[in-house]
Amino acid sequence: MTGTERAPVSLERAASALGDGGAVVLPNPAPLTHVVTARGAPTVNAAKGRPAGQPVALWAHHPGTVRDLDGVWDLAPDDRALARWLLAAEHLTVLVPVRTDTEVPAWTAPAVKDSWMLLFGARWEPLRPLLDRHPVLYVSSANRTGCSPVATAADALAAFPAEVAVLAPPATEAPATERRATTTVRLRRDGGLDLHRDGAQNHDHPDPADYLRRLRGRAREATG
Repeated sequence: MTGTERAPVSLERAASALGDGGAVVLPNPAPLTHVVTARGAPTVNAAKGRPAGQPVALWAHHPGTVRDLDGVWDLAPDDRALARWLLAAEHLTVLVPVRTDTEVPAWTAPAVKDSWMLLFGARWEPLRPLLDRHPVLYVSSANRTGCSPVATAADALAAFPAEVAVLAPPATEAPATERRATTTVRLRRDGGLDLHRDGAQNHDHPDPADYLRRLRGRAREATG
């Protein structure tokens, strides 16, 4: 079956696919691109056509999962709060340092490389019924290796093999706009914040330093 003969699946069928151990392509709100997710990191990598052991992001969509990471991140308490805000409020992808004096939980290992953990923060309201069923998910941009992340369900159906389910976009989805993968920031052990990868959130800020200053300002207003 080719991509043009397939159809997107319902939220219930997408949840079943995840529960059965499969990979699912999910939409995000504009201006973000789609992502591919699964309960196992090798499944995400297989869907993308890349080595099974390649690091992937841990989806920080579940409050309990994020709480369990509190003792793993090598950050001061205020910076842990900042990391949670960057994920939950700004929907950024965030690199955080992990402690070297404690063993990280096995389920975080696919997201850790060279003592840095990669976390994905978007949690779109229409996806909550699906996401809340699976506290631990691994996620990556919805693209096959060497290609750009897909922006529509039609593009996802064409790009991914038949065994990868593609969720139908919600009826409330905004009209098509130019889409990009999430911006990635790095929160250092000393509390410093760096722009690691350009993306949707910083696209309108050509000066990285200015973007990071504005980001810090919003964080201070939000967290006190």
